[in-house]
Amino acid sequence: MQLTNSEEQLMQHLWQLKKAFMKDLLEAYPEPKPATTTVATLLKRMIDKKFVAYNEFGNSREYYPLVKKTDYFSKHVNGLISNFFNNSASQFASFFTTETNLSTSELEELKKIIDTEIQKKKK
Repeated sequence: MQLTNSEEQLMQHLWQLKKAFMKDLLEAYPEPKPATTTVATLLKRMIDKKFVAYNEFGNSREYYPLVKKTDYFSKHVNGLISNFFNNSASQFASFFTTETNLSTSELEELKKIIDTEIQKKKK
């Protein structure tokens, strides 16, 4: 199941805060801040989708993510590779490195990351 753009934005705040009450989530937004009712609606949908849960403290709820940020984005990247690049990581890498205007230093950094992963897999 996926999050909408609005839900994903809220989830980004929740991942950063780790645990948050409604006031904390509202404070995390830049101006113009969304209405409390908007955030409450998003949270309800995200709870229904099993992305968020909460603990109750009296009349307050402290929300926390049920899904790790890395797991969420890993699933999306894998879906992207599958759906748009014929399940070919090399096609994805070729597109990513040629179409995103990466600098030489950024490409060198990517190369280091890939070389490190190759070494790990050889062990």
